[in-house]
Amino acid sequence: MGALHDGHLALVRRARARSAAVAASVFVNPLQFGPNEDLASYPRDLDEDRRKLDAEGVAMLFAPQIATLYPDGFATYVDVSKVDAVFEGTVRPGHFRGVATVIAKLLNIVRPNLLFLGQKDAQQAVLLRRMIDELDFPVDVEIVPTVREPDGLAMSSRNRYLNPDERAQAPTLYRALCAMRDALERGMSKPQALSAGKSVLSESAQLDYLDIVDANDFTPLDRLRAPAFLIGAARFGATRLIDNLWIR
Repeated sequence: MGALHDGHLALVRRARARSAAVAASVFVNPLQFGPNEDLASYPRDLDEDRRKLDAEGVAMLFAPQIATLYPDGFATYVDVSKVDAVFEGTVRPGHFRGVATVIAKLLNIVRPNLLFLGQKDAQQAVLLRRMIDELDFPVDVEIVPTVREPDGLAMSSRNRYLNPDERAQAPTLYRALCAMRDALERGMSKPQALSAGKSVLSESAQLDYLDIVDANDFTPLDRLRAPAFLIGAARFGATRLIDNLWIR
């Protein structure tokens, strides 16, 4: 959705390593924002995004207007049931419907052979893989590992919302996931692992969830069983951040 950082550019670099040419889309998709979310304030800097993509050798930038993708009377949507009904789907009703719809349209317009998605949005990646498989889109998907700041914070366009105090606290979400992983790998129960994770999360954070889920369908697990994701979401001030660890 723009406001590009090194996490996005890692997708570009991986795409260049596997492809003859790379196309990128930049589009702040209104369908995936709820009524009280940050659509109006979401960071936008298309000129800077274009400069960064050009420097990375991107051959084509597709940056449509809203009316191009959603003309008057638009009434067709894509729902991916079950995966869209838990965790982010519960906290943000309708979010994944918007994600699936816009990605289906972008794939049909651009028609790439390969699609590169970031692991940071793990539930989104699982959902899109299912959509692509079940609707027979002729595209292969690769998930690119999360890019982190030196203190472990997952790179995100929303990180720029954080004030200095919130920025100092935000890496505790990653530390909570690491503490959960370490506890589970030591043979502790899930409740014990959750307690270990919460104990290192900043007291100022407002936790939405911490959990361990099956990596293929986001079904919650009661013990560590690969492949899995440890997932978490929390608010630091007004800024909501998500993160995960892939267990393989």
